[in-house]
Amino acid sequence: MLSIGPMNRRAVLRAGGLGAAGLTLAGLLRNEARADTKAARPKSVIYVVLDGGPSHLDMWDPKPDAPAEVRGPFGTIATKLPGVRFTDLMPMQAQILDRLALLRGVQSVENDHFLSEVYSGLPRGSGKRPAFGSVVSRASGGAGLMPPYVSLNRPTTDQFEFEKPYYAGSQHAPFRPFGDAVDDLAPAKSLDALADRKQLLKAFDTLRRDLDRTDAIRGLDTFQARALDIITSPKVREAFDLSKEPKKNIERYGSGKYTHQTVKTLYYPFETKPFVLARRLVEAGVRVVTLRVSQWDHHSGAEADIFHSLRHIVPPTDRAIYTLVTDLEARGLADDVLVVVLGEFGRTPKITALGPGREHWADAGCAVFFGGGLKTGQVIGETDGRGERAKSGATNFQNVVATIYHVLGIDPAATIPDFTGRPQFLLDEPKPIKELMG
Repeated sequence: MLSIGPMNRRAVLRAGGLGAAGLTLAGLLRNEARADTKAARPKSVIYVVLDGGPSHLDMWDPKPDAPAEVRGPFGTIATKLPGVRFTDLMPMQAQILDRLALLRGVQSVENDHFLSEVYSGLPRGSGKRPAFGSVVSRASGGAGLMPPYVSLNRPTTDQFEFEKPYYAGSQHAPFRPFGDAVDDLAPAKSLDALADRKQLLKAFDTLRRDLDRTDAIRGLDTFQARALDIITSPKVREAFDLSKEPKKNIERYGSGKYTHQTVKTLYYPFETKPFVLARRLVEAGVRVVTLRVSQWDHHSGAEADIFHSLRHIVPPTDRAIYTLVTDLEARGLADDVLVVVLGEFGRTPKITALGPGREHWADAGCAVFFGGGLKTGQVIGETDGRGERAKSGATNFQNVVATIYHVLGIDPAATIPDFTGRPQFLLDEPKPIKELMG
């Protein structure tokens, strides 16, 4: 049997791995440069997850004519699209709805905080499917210095960790810029220090030759093949370095605070810097950036009040989304970068008196799209008068992820081999949202 050495293996991973994945480089890097033309920029996505379940009724899908126990305490305001109203907590997104696409009536399978659907399109019952960012990383073939998939979410316990590559390959796990991961990107302080790093890489090469039989070790091939390039590249380090961003640009994204999901007297700072970092990373060439924003798991209880919490958390989120969109537009990236904002589900139409609160509701939620060359300036879908479910043709997370794949040049109907070598479809329902197709 032919033995593939470390250097040849890297060549296979970069050049031939796409064929095994059922994906094509031509589809991913469309409009490649001709003799005298500049190569088209590969598209990217910023995926903003409002983790915990944002209330669609109190944000993008208000029901001002519904009974009091449904409509909630907030007023509504007009948006840039005639006849479409938001709650008065979101005046900034209302100003730019003509450049956004709003999905109403998004349906999920899970009704709990398992984000399998959010990151893969499929619920837990469909098996352990790779996060879409890992699929994009695999399809990219390891080209370029920037990691293709960056998660700005700190890893949690295994039970609640959903951005996993599974059979896409451990080398396609997201890069997380926390702690040692960022320290490893620091420029070498001397030639001696750089030489030490080379020795460390050689040690990994020796380990790999001895133990190159597991997926984890195969993953090291790609990491270590690029490690020396990364640590000597100022471009990579600077993309992650927010000190390079003018302070006034960061301040435009706003600030605020939000309350604990069940204890309204506990406050936390609303962090907008991940939005800025996400923009910097896609600008530098990262294909997928994911981030979770604050905590949206507001329930009823003696100390809880979902409306108190929303008064604090929605306005800074509104401003951060508005600023991200307008920032990308100002930098000429509107067609190159897709922004998706969503939660894992909506909230119950009927308000729980104790608290008061709204509980988990999988039958209807919302998602916001911007850019990526999609057809925006529209509202897709409509829920009934109580916001309980879509009147017809509900959109699901497979449709959302299929749309992302489409934008990034990946066939949503493609397959990749699982741990046994059997081809597995990326999605069971690989249908992008047709109304968004230009």
